[in-house]
Amino acid sequence: MKFNRLIVCGDSFSEGMTDEVVEGKFRGWADRLADELAEHSPGFTYANLAIRGKLVGEVIDDQVPVALTFVTGPETLISFHAGANDALRPGYDAAVTIAKYQGAVRKLAASGASILLFTVLEDTGNKGRGAEVWKKRFFELNAAIMEVGKEVGATISNANELDFFKDNRFLAFDRLHLNPDGHWRVSQGVLEVLGYPFDSAWRTPLPPAPKTPWIKRRAIGVLWFFVFALPWIWRRLRGKSSGDGRVSKYPEPVLWPKRASR
Repeated sequence: MKFNRLIVCGDSFSEGMTDEVVEGKFRGWADRLADELAEHSPGFTYANLAIRGKLVGEVIDDQVPVALTFVTGPETLISFHAGANDALRPGYDAAVTIAKYQGAVRKLAASGASILLFTVLEDTGNKGRGAEVWKKRFFELNAAIMEVGKEVGATISNANELDFFKDNRFLAFDRLHLNPDGHWRVSQGVLEVLGYPFDSAWRTPLPPAPKTPWIKRRAIGVLWFFVFALPWIWRRLRGKSSGDGRVSKYPEPVLWPKRASR
């Protein structure tokens, strides 16, 4: 299958935080994927409806109906990734989130489009009670993703098969979102599972990291807390999201790529 359109639904992962910025927008794995798909399909179009901070219900209500209007058949590839933000919330209800997620995937598949899904990295290498709670939640969510993906014949990008993705050097300073190298590797991994040409170097682990002095680790940790953790906590207390008031970067299919700027 050679796709002539890519439609992306999701949260910050699919929006592209925190890749390099192009024309005021984060590039992200999806833009990088669109670049490559367009090489094989003249007239290729791309829409990215994803907005950071969105919960699965918001993605379903605000993005899925729009995505369905852009489907032209199996040559349209819809990427759907949601639920991780829900799992990070204290009041997470796995049954509700999973039911919403699977229902959305079935609805998207029923449109005749080809579907691309992602699992969530379960083991990030972090330790502690919080890490174990999230690992359990992501394990349950991933099982549901694999189940419905198999049911509808979706393509699934499964980062949990690759131990090297635990390396936090693929993350930006916020310790949550991918950096440019991480986004590039995701895009190449997706090309591989889709059956397109890809750069096999994406599977090469980084060399061993040099040891960071204790005082530097402490300083980085304090800076991270005030720059990222504290604002996140403050938003949660006020019921706010980083995506409030934001619009998607490509709300309708545009001819791709924009070669003059890339």
